[in-house]
Amino acid sequence: MLQRPRRNRKSGAIREMVEETTLTTKDFIFPLFLLEGSNKSVPVESMPGINRLSLDNMLKEIETCLDLGVKVFDIFPVVDEKYKDKTGTASYDENFFYLKALTEIKKKFPEACIMTDVALDPYNVDGHDGIVDDNGVILNDETLDVLAQMAVAQAETGIDIIGPSDMMDGRVGEIREALDESGFTNTSIMSYTAKYASAFYGPFRDALDSAPKSGDKKTYQMNPANKREALIEAEQDELEGADMLMVKPAMTYLDVIHLIREKTELPVTAYNVSGEYAMIKAAAQKGWLDNDRVILETLLSIKRAGADAILTYFAKEAAQLLKK
Repeated sequence: MLQRPRRNRKSGAIREMVEETTLTTKDFIFPLFLLEGSNKSVPVESMPGINRLSLDNMLKEIETCLDLGVKVFDIFPVVDEKYKDKTGTASYDENFFYLKALTEIKKKFPEACIMTDVALDPYNVDGHDGIVDDNGVILNDETLDVLAQMAVAQAETGIDIIGPSDMMDGRVGEIREALDESGFTNTSIMSYTAKYASAFYGPFRDALDSAPKSGDKKTYQMNPANKREALIEAEQDELEGADMLMVKPAMTYLDVIHLIREKTELPVTAYNVSGEYAMIKAAAQKGWLDNDRVILETLLSIKRAGADAILTYFAKEAAQLLKK
């Protein structure tokens, strides 16, 4: 035999020399859940190891992660019902705890890259990403103005990346224009480009208490059956000024990550979502899977598919494993 592929696997040194994909802490974006108040750390029951944190504890968590080499954080607010209304007005109120906390985080850790979420579902009484009319219809164009106001309010705190997760048509262009007109030309947009109407989001909605009060999100999030449609979304977001394109979820959409990677020169990111985290943790707790090896293999596979960065609840744990 002239070809013996096993020769390139015969020792650890050779395997490392020829390996095609390498995972590092620079690949990770760590999603964090922010609570109002102080001295709070509330576990998310469906996500073992993940807690909702008040600002004081979140600052400690960020410091720990920075020491591990994780430098990018996506911060989501846990919004009490008393702040919610039909149009999410709290989202751009300068006195709202989320915006004030973002300012404090950037002041404390200017070296950290802070990403924020733009969508109405944490803030409106309906639990949808857009404004809902009396007939239960998600209003696209009416929502865009609120999203733009929200993005500008977040940019004013000094954060680095806006993450529109709402999936309204035209929102990237609307947000880009609003940011530029307000002087935030250097604030980046990581668009949730191919965000699917997935069953893997359940634990996240538990964490934020942001599940839809009625109906579902299938009229604005993508059909899991569709792949070519992701190219339409990617082209539109790129033309409207997105700086990075995201695929969500990640594990069951590796083909979409790869497809978009092949079609764009922009950075491509992927969101290893809460349900993907939860099922690995549940299996590991049962002893059915090797927790550490499965975490690293999962993240490696997402990067191998074409992701330049990965939003993952495993970020801190994976960083600790890589450090070993």
